[in-house]
Amino acid sequence: MEGLVISLSTEQKNRAQQVSSLFSNAYSGKTVFITGHTGFKGSWLCEWLLLLGARVVGYSLPAPTQPALFDLLGLRTRIRHIDGDIRELNALTEALVDANPDFVFHLAAQTIVRDSYQRPIETFSTNALGTAHVLEAARSLTKNCGVICVTTDKCYENHEWHYGYREVDPLGGHDPYSSSKAAAEIVIASWRRSFFRSHPVKIASVRAGNVIGGGDWAQDRIVPDCIRALQCGNPIPVRNPKATRPWQHVLEPLSGYLLLAARIYGASLDDLCSAFNFGPRHESNRSVAEMVQEILTHWPGTWEDKSELGAPHEAGRLNLAIDKAFHLLAWQPVWSFGQAVAKTVEWYRYCGIEVKEKEAIAFTRQQITEYETAAREKGLSWAS
Repeated sequence: MEGLVISLSTEQKNRAQQVSSLFSNAYSGKTVFITGHTGFKGSWLCEWLLLLGARVVGYSLPAPTQPALFDLLGLRTRIRHIDGDIRELNALTEALVDANPDFVFHLAAQTIVRDSYQRPIETFSTNALGTAHVLEAARSLTKNCGVICVTTDKCYENHEWHYGYREVDPLGGHDPYSSSKAAAEIVIASWRRSFFRSHPVKIASVRAGNVIGGGDWAQDRIVPDCIRALQCGNPIPVRNPKATRPWQHVLEPLSGYLLLAARIYGASLDDLCSAFNFGPRHESNRSVAEMVQEILTHWPGTWEDKSELGAPHEAGRLNLAIDKAFHLLAWQPVWSFGQAVAKTVEWYRYCGIEVKEKEAIAFTRQQITEYETAAREKGLSWAS
């Protein structure tokens, strides 16, 4: 690949191999069950949990893209991997009970807005009914367990407001993806109130912003679209240049998920067993065009407006308020918009597609340790 060449020093590689003891050492020696672990976000979560000393059990359909971060990091052989569909309740329950986890992170979902117009029933059966299956399976657990159900910032009834949506704002969604995630939030609240009030399993839901980071190769997402075009020397096709999103590096919401799960584990704090936004600071709410221009500062190229007349509806403006996470968890973002983009492009330029597994693991872990260090320097309690 032409352009920037990044290499890891021996010291960096050694640091990336060290086991982290953050989040009050909550995950060391613990069993963590993840649905959707073969996806982009799930693969980053697996790698961080391994670095935290956890035993990871993953339950998911095959990786949704080729190439896939899951394969590049060799996670199939580094965790306990189970091929499974969350729409199959009996198989899911058997796997969950057998794992007997201390923590559950439910990430499995149909995640692409444009795909939801083509496959609305599949989107609802996976996102809404699949979430009900995860929670129903969790009822069979008999020990303390923290369960984090991941939905989306798009679960809110979008009024194209300039200010951020709060966790108490109405749920909704124009497209099948957004509305299926709103339905999932209703399912989570219903199961929590109906079945988990006096149960050792504690449940919370989380809503992140638009996540970016190395290893995402999904179709119809702007960062993977940029990387594919730049790798081929083509102009970047941009469908919605004016749309505004709350951009954040993948490690930002994952730090929130890990912190929240550690806090609700074995606790009786009802205010934490609820919904939380984990979004970026206000300055990271940028247009798609601004995102593309920022990428091009690190990987020179061009882009072209490919706005489509009559294209499926997608939200034009979307922001998240993160006051609740700040006040109840002392959580806040670490990396700025510019840093998030820089780290994302840096990952793709180093790892690409043909890098060796060992080097990809070391570089991914190095970015995790850089994020942890930045959080520690900001005085965040989870990183102390």
